[in-house]
Amino acid sequence: MAREFRTVGVVGLGTMGAGIVEVFARNGLQVIAAEVDSTAVERGRSHLETSTARAVERGKLTAEGAAELLGRITTTTSLQDLADADLVIEAVPESLDLKADVFATLDKVCRPEVILASNTSSLSVTELSVRTGRPGRVVGMHFFNPAPVQKLVELVRTVVTEQDVIDDLKAFAATLDKVPVVIGDRAGFIANALLFGYLNHAARMFESRYASREDLDAAMRYGCGYPMGPLALLDLIGLDTSYEILDTMYKQSRNQAHAPAPVLKQMITAGLLGRKSGRGFYTYTGPHSSKVVPDALTPGDAVPEGVAVRDVAQVGVVGTGTMASGIVEVLAKAGLDVVFRGRSASKVDATLAGLRKSLEKSVVRGRLTEQERDAALGRIRGTTSLEDLADADLVVEAVAEELDVKRAVFAALDEVCKPGAILATTTSSLPVVECAVATSRPQDVLGLHFFNPAPAMKLVEVVSTITTAPEVTATGIALSRRLGKVPVSCGDRAGFIVNALLFPYLNDAVKMLEAHYATADDIDAAMKTGCALPMGPFELLDVVGLDVSLAIERSLYLEFREAGLAPAPLLEHLVTAGRLGRKTGHGFRDYAAR
Repeated sequence: MAREFRTVGVVGLGTMGAGIVEVFARNGLQVIAAEVDSTAVERGRSHLETSTARAVERGKLTAEGAAELLGRITTTTSLQDLADADLVIEAVPESLDLKADVFATLDKVCRPEVILASNTSSLSVTELSVRTGRPGRVVGMHFFNPAPVQKLVELVRTVVTEQDVIDDLKAFAATLDKVPVVIGDRAGFIANALLFGYLNHAARMFESRYASREDLDAAMRYGCGYPMGPLALLDLIGLDTSYEILDTMYKQSRNQAHAPAPVLKQMITAGLLGRKSGRGFYTYTGPHSSKVVPDALTPGDAVPEGVAVRDVAQVGVVGTGTMASGIVEVLAKAGLDVVFRGRSASKVDATLAGLRKSLEKSVVRGRLTEQERDAALGRIRGTTSLEDLADADLVVEAVAEELDVKRAVFAALDEVCKPGAILATTTSSLPVVECAVATSRPQDVLGLHFFNPAPAMKLVEVVSTITTAPEVTATGIALSRRLGKVPVSCGDRAGFIVNALLFPYLNDAVKMLEAHYATADDIDAAMKTGCALPMGPFELLDVVGLDVSLAIERSLYLEFREAGLAPAPLLEHLVTAGRLGRKTGHGFRDYAAR
């Protein structure tokens, strides 16, 4: 028979504890909330009153409902008062000794059948369970911040957790309108293990001055649709909290991805903790403010002194694939004359037909007028001859992701294009410098990595090699802005910014699945629900294509030679088996035939 939870105890009334108390009280449960002293109790009560008042202001709760909610909460400074609770959740600071002491006391106070749960985000639940006489009834119940809003709850079972305990808590979490995922007891569980590896990698990129904080954050917001960039998210979480989570995970896993970036320790020592202190990676108007103010690291919009931006009136595009035609459309809509080159007349004709269809869709959707459509089409000319690109001020190569093919295109363009013309590649993973050295003008070569579909995606990674001239980089940035895009600058390293941050995270998710730690559905649910990502890792891998993903991961591994970047064997096996994702109907999931 399933347990009934009518009265719930919560130990700790900090931000997380108060949020958990509110979740229970909102759902009609009686809550006994314990804190260390009366000052802490009052602070916790203030959290609850502020949160419920905000809910009333936003129309999510009536004044009467808020009063009833607060009336269901009893506060205390004694753990003895939790004796009648049917379930107790510990939400004290992330210290193993402190949590273990709480559990040892609760074990003596609570009835033998009562479940004891920890809200820890990174500590071993097994270590806590063995401090009690009921290890089979001790679990992790990890809520996400803010608990009243976030849907995800990670239910962490140990090797001795009784199955009925998990079953009862999973059903209970669903009644709270939460999305429960059941996982084993390992460092970081699902969300933190995947999220903080990615955040740590971004901190290392910033530390090495590979890209600015603004460009790192803009890349992930506009390239992946993430709600926040990684450095802004670290500031929100708190650099001290982030460091503790990473350090705890690293001590358990020895995974290099979780070894805290040294810059985090340096910033913490200097008191730069993020929003809570008013300064972290960014500077804010004051402690706990979300408003960023300019500081010494804030870039100016002006072109650096002494750097002249080259005029770009006519642009050439080499290629007729999806990316090439998208770039042609973007350029033409921005008022530029475009000549694109295809390998055959049939490909040129098919591309022109596709462009007409795409521009017509924009008219139907109210994004373009008929006059704008006609003007854009009038600026586009197709050809099968590279010689027709001779007068272009800038040429964008968008052919297959094969280095030999790209090098041959660049060598040919070098012969054809006028002096001073800029040659750009849209490669997402190959070295731009390899294209540059195929020409006699390496100073005029850069990467302009558009994202697919180019007309819709806002991001362009502007990639400079060690030979790219400053005015060429400046021209690439200026052109991207003219196209209505968000340019981010970076060096010529495998993956640039987005893929270098995204694909190690996706690879870690595959390794998690491969180890039978959690299902693909639970991992996807954890990242979408707990981290507000637009897609879970396995959804995204199937959309991108497992063969494309594997190629990018191999290039990252070959560039950096870090063991953690080696592609997961499961990904290799799926590609070998021809399960490439949605395009073949089978990937990590099976898709209905279209």
